[in-house]
Amino acid sequence: MQTQLLPEYQRSAAGQEAESILRACVHCGFCTATCPTYQLLGDELDGPRGRIYQIKQVLEGAAINRATQEHLDRCLTCRACETTCPSGVRYSRLLEIGRELLETKIARPLHERVQRRLLRLILPHPKRFALLLRIGQTLRPLLPGALQRKIPLRQHTQTLPRESLARRMLLLEGCAQSSATPQTNVAARRVFAKLGVQLVSSAEAGCCGAVSQHLSASEEAKKQIRRNIDAWWPEIENGAEAIVITASGCGVQVKDYGHILKDDTAYADKAKRVAALAKDVSEVLEPLLDTHLAQQPLKKKPHKTIAFHCPCTLQHGQQLNGVVERILERIGYALPTITDSHLCCGSAGTYSLLQPELSQQLLKNKLKHLEADDPDEIVTANIGCQLHLASGTERPVKHWIELIEAAL
Repeated sequence: MQTQLLPEYQRSAAGQEAESILRACVHCGFCTATCPTYQLLGDELDGPRGRIYQIKQVLEGAAINRATQEHLDRCLTCRACETTCPSGVRYSRLLEIGRELLETKIARPLHERVQRRLLRLILPHPKRFALLLRIGQTLRPLLPGALQRKIPLRQHTQTLPRESLARRMLLLEGCAQSSATPQTNVAARRVFAKLGVQLVSSAEAGCCGAVSQHLSASEEAKKQIRRNIDAWWPEIENGAEAIVITASGCGVQVKDYGHILKDDTAYADKAKRVAALAKDVSEVLEPLLDTHLAQQPLKKKPHKTIAFHCPCTLQHGQQLNGVVERILERIGYALPTITDSHLCCGSAGTYSLLQPELSQQLLKNKLKHLEADDPDEIVTANIGCQLHLASGTERPVKHWIELIEAAL
């Protein structure tokens, strides 16, 4: 794609990066076929190719308006288009640049500014989120049914392993996950302990930075990233083998730390090291589990049919499609093929709150396919997807690591 960026953008690092991404696009349109919002709305401007053109126009100085921002807002950043793209266009990064630029040029309505600010003030802060969640859980019986389904029930977690083991890995506790579904990381600790690895966490580490990053507050995200690097660094220097992440949305973000802080002279090298150590829990667990089962086969395999929803952040963001499925089948679970498994469930971080109508349409479509074979349970690999799916069904929705813990 030919470009004629304004001089101010030609001189900036973000502008130069955007130009490089734009020039990789060959207008083929393969991306539109896998774009969830294009499928729902049928508007070229609500597909990747159309959004690329709009960002190009912004960088070239064309007139822009509120509609341009709305088209970019409606993108889920699911990155299905990146999986499909034959030219390797880094669309998600271009979208971040475009959105952040528009934030400086288009004034949002007051209610949107307040909503987005509240999300940044609450979601990335575990204590604040936990307090609001407890209030919601207390009031849950008094709320209308639709609201009740959006508030997860309190989980009764199992005891944590206390044994100190020779092999150690860091565990990202997460922000919303640590309060809403604490059993996820408890199950991960118990499974890894059984396989001879101790998962440790740092009290100083917090949100991975994804919420702020995706709400165009990149400097705020960088502060959160630096805090995490500082919190993890002593364990890394002491030989932590990996940073295990049970929420695939956080995994994508942490794996991108090296790129996000590439121009930070004080943190660039450390950020690269952290990004290299960051692993989705499935990446680390698969070889450990294969070794364990070769030595100690399961005496009784589970006889359950499980519908697995592979989050966009796992299959498109981290390109790990099929790993969790192999693990579950190795344990003995039956996994039916899910129609349109490449499409987003509509959670997409804060998307379900900021774009509720589109999000609900996507949720309805996703659950129809997940429940087509009447599975015993639905499992996924990301906290946002887990809560979003659970809000639309009476069927149990869990993180897949809980099934491994139960089987072992």
